[in-house]
Amino acid sequence: MRLTLATPTHSVPHAALGRLCYGIVLTLTRNGDVRLALSRRTVDALTAAWQSVLRTIGFSAPEPTTFGDSTGVTPAERAARLELALDSAVQTLGTHHPRTIAARNNLASKYAEIGRRTAAIAQFEQAVEDALATLGEEHPETEVIRENLALCYEDAARPSEAAGQWESLVQQRNERMGSHAAETVSARASLASAYRKSGLYDAAIAHFELAIGDSRGVASDELEGMRIGLALALKAIGRLEETCGQFRMVLAQRRRRLGARHHLTLSVHHQLGRAYVAAGREPEALRTLRQTYRDCLAAAGDHEVRLLTMRVRRDLAGVYRTAGLHREAAALF
Repeated sequence: MRLTLATPTHSVPHAALGRLCYGIVLTLTRNGDVRLALSRRTVDALTAAWQSVLRTIGFSAPEPTTFGDSTGVTPAERAARLELALDSAVQTLGTHHPRTIAARNNLASKYAEIGRRTAAIAQFEQAVEDALATLGEEHPETEVIRENLALCYEDAARPSEAAGQWESLVQQRNERMGSHAAETVSARASLASAYRKSGLYDAAIAHFELAIGDSRGVASDELEGMRIGLALALKAIGRLEETCGQFRMVLAQRRRRLGARHHLTLSVHHQLGRAYVAAGREPEALRTLRQTYRDCLAAAGDHEVRLLTMRVRRDLAGVYRTAGLHREAAALF
């Protein structure tokens, strides 16, 4: 989820109060745990309340934000409006003004939303550069824009460049909030994932292990995602026994949390079976894939499960053939 930025006004009376309100809104929408809980309607309501406070105490009306599109306005039209807003801010305030930086981030976010990744990256890169020059590395707005840029790099399959942004975010959050803070752990996990996708498996493993070790209070699904990422990095360098161990832990957790026949549980059960195959542990592979296949058949009403069932059946047949059980393999088709 990329975040848009409301635009505070600094050159009016009671600016300190205005900045405080702005900081509260920004903090709420940046916090990883709160971000998941806030609905679009809640964010809109909070923003509207803040704007009401500004009007009451005499602030100029801020530029419109992009928490939600107006009824009947297409995404392309919304992007065009944001382009005009940015052009206006550049002409009247200059490139490095905080409101211009916020407007550029909002335009980049809209570009990313409608699939214009190249344009989005260009605007995010410029926004980061301007924010660093004007606000500094440690400013919350700089951090928001940097995270948006990292996510956009990931969407564009540019993991090495994403890793560079996550490195900065991990360092900043670790210094400001400590290694155990949810935002630090989340950024470190994202850094580890970017390293893995870049082929830097040892670095990925080190950061996944740190993130898991620091993940006090992290949601179960996030921790499971870290363990899966660690398992994939371990598998890539041939540490297959450890790979199986990570998949087993995720499987046990998902069975408790979601049930044995949930698509996400079945998916990791399948991955465990494949890891056993790669490790040459034929009996465990056969037992695991056979049970996964049975659970898939029992939950085959789910479209995603039906697709997974075909992959599990293919892999189970392969193990049967390797074990010389050709009749059992043929019976699957």
